[in-house]
Amino acid sequence: MSWTHTRSRIARTKKADPEADVTELRRQLKAERLEEYIERVVNDAPELNDEQRRRLASVVLPTPARGGLDGAA
Repeated sequence: MSWTHTRSRIARTKKADPEADVTELRRQLKAERLEEYIERVVNDAPELNDEQRRRLASVVLPTPARGGLDGAA
């Protein structure tokens, strides 16, 4: 699903009920936009070496300091 579809779902939901909780949809929207951006940057970037891949993975993968997989910090 593209982020534009999710953005439309948010708009339709809020139009139908201005008090509706769209927190999860907004979270999904941000994740989809981030995914699209990362794909675009990676596709335009030169080939990365193993150390560069490890460093970039450490930015996006959960760590205990940032709450781990369960989100508890």
